[in-house]
Amino acid sequence: MSQGNQHQWYILRTISGKEMKVKEMIEGYRKNNPVFAENISQILVPTERVYTTRAGKKVLKDKVMFSGYVFVKLALTPEIEVTLQDTTNVVNFVRSREGERRPEPVPEHQILTMLNGAEQRELQAADAVNDYVVGESVKVNFGPFSGFIGEIKEINAEKRELTVMVKVFGRETPLKLDHSQVERE
Repeated sequence: MSQGNQHQWYILRTISGKEMKVKEMIEGYRKNNPVFAENISQILVPTERVYTTRAGKKVLKDKVMFSGYVFVKLALTPEIEVTLQDTTNVVNFVRSREGERRPEPVPEHQILTMLNGAEQRELQAADAVNDYVVGESVKVNFGPFSGFIGEIKEINAEKRELTVMVKVFGRETPLKLDHSQVERE
């Protein structure tokens, strides 16, 4: 670590939706400049996996948890401060008070608390699939079969998917559904 600075967490305020671009640019600085490689140890944009609907289909995607913020663990030098603030899509560093000159470090325990919260939400989503049992009756609440009642025939926890048999025109039809597309009957 140069200049005897210790690495601390700082928060960059960014243009919403550009968090990943900012992360990529900072990673580029680290790759191409030994001073940055030595002084920037971690760059985080916490995300969570969520289902969204696109063209009538459910799609799993990563959603940024803290829109407009990038978390960076670094030894703050004047060169790094200026470069990061001048990075495209960066508004500024989060500071403790308006008008404060130096960026305010965030205690490590607050960052860990935030990351543990994200992990807990991810685990709860995975547990939702494990909450169902084969043979259970469920009601489809999404898509063209919304309102149909069927029986769970198979559970794929890894894909968070249920195979539900519903009767369509008197015929058993298997549907592969996400756990969020059904509800208990």
